[in-house]
Amino acid sequence: MSDNPAFDRIKEHIGDQDVVLFMKGTPLFPQCGFSSTVVQILSYLGVQFKGVNVLEDDDIRHGIKEFSSWPTIPQLYVKGEFVGGCDIVREMFEEGELRGFLEEKGIALEAA
Repeated sequence: MSDNPAFDRIKEHIGDQDVVLFMKGTPLFPQCGFSSTVVQILSYLGVQFKGVNVLEDDDIRHGIKEFSSWPTIPQLYVKGEFVGGCDIVREMFEEGELRGFLEEKGIALEAA
């Protein structure tokens, strides 16, 4: 266990599933436009992912920014690796890189 209980919980979330999105709201009801954008991209690609609602846990909300050294939410993790926030995920998607990245990581995609 680390000295930071929030980090331990973050690591648990990341270990629970291959694709984890720390977001404001839930995948079914995103609470901000940036979280909604990433949910839409992942859903379009048919990616199964776990959404962690940072609005329900202030320790996670602040801890995830320190954990990743990334100042904003949402934050996407794939197989334990920090991918980025909304802008990076959107850019990777628009450039056609996200699909290949996910496939390289062995993530099943259900969309065409």
